[in-house]
Amino acid sequence: MKQFKGCGTALVTPFCKDGSLDEATLRKLVRRQIDAGIDFLVPCGTTGESPTLTRAEHLRVCEITVEEAAGKTPVLGGAGGYNTAEVVELAKELKHIGVDGLLSVTPYYNKPNPEGLYQHFKAIAAATPLPIIVYSIQGRTGINVEPSTLKRLAEIETVVGVKEASGNVSQMATIAHLLPDNFALLCGDDSITIPVVSLGGHGVISVISNEIPAEMTKLTNLALAGDYAGARAIQRKYFDLMNTNFIEPNPAPCKAAMAMMGLLEEAYRLPMVPVSDASRARIQAVLKGCGLL
Repeated sequence: MKQFKGCGTALVTPFCKDGSLDEATLRKLVRRQIDAGIDFLVPCGTTGESPTLTRAEHLRVCEITVEEAAGKTPVLGGAGGYNTAEVVELAKELKHIGVDGLLSVTPYYNKPNPEGLYQHFKAIAAATPLPIIVYSIQGRTGINVEPSTLKRLAEIETVVGVKEASGNVSQMATIAHLLPDNFALLCGDDSITIPVVSLGGHGVISVISNEIPAEMTKLTNLALAGDYAGARAIQRKYFDLMNTNFIEPNPAPCKAAMAMMGLLEEAYRLPMVPVSDASRARIQAVLKGCGLL
C-alpha cells in the first residue's frame, strides 16, 4: 500500500478562456508542485472542478499528472460520486492510467445511511487493488462519515485513510483514537492542519498548497516532526490566505489568487463563476500582505 502522508495538493484544473482544458498550464502547475517538494498530488478532486469535467477530461488530467510525477511523487486520483457503478468504472480506468491511489468523496444528494456508505466503498474496493482514501465533507455532501463507519471500513485492506473535512476536531480526535495508527487521517482544512496532526493525524490534503506548495509542505512536515512552534510561524504568515481561499465557493478564490500570481488563466466552468469585485480586492490585499505579489 502506498502511504499518503504529509502535504498533498488538491490540484485546481486550469482552463483556457474558451473553457477547454489547458494541458500546457496543468503540466507547469504539476512540475511546480514537484519542484517545491510536495509529498503527493491529488488531481480531479472537487477543488479540481471534477463535476464539470467529462470522463475523457478527468482521465486526461490524471494521466498528465501521472506523467509529470514520473513515479517519484504519489498521485491520488479523484474517483467519487453518487452512482457506485460509475465510480467503480472510473476507479478501474484510473488504475490503468497509473495513479497510486484513489480519493473518493462520499455520495452526495442521495445521502446513504452508514450501511449504504459501507457497501459503496466496499464495492469500489472490490473492483480495484488501489488504496482508497475516503473523503468526508459533510458541508458539501450532506452526509457525515461517522468514526464507527470508518472503523468498519478500515477492516477492508485497501481502505487506508480518510480526508476529514467535517471541521469537527473532536470527531477527528475520535478517529485518531479508534482507528489503527497506519490508517491515514488527513486533514481537509488547511487552517487546522497543526491541531489535527497533534492529535495523531498524518497530514493534509491542501488547497493553499496550490499557491504556496513549498511553505505548506514545510508547515505540515514540521508539525509531523513535533516542531509546532516552527509550523505555527508559517501558519501565522499565511493564515489570512488560508481563510481567504474560502470567502467564496472553492476553488474560485484560489484560482483568482493564482491568476494574480501569474500561474494560470482565470477561467471556470458553470456553475462556478468569478469572484466578486469585493472578494477580488480582498484576495489581492492578502496576497500582497503575504509577499506573494
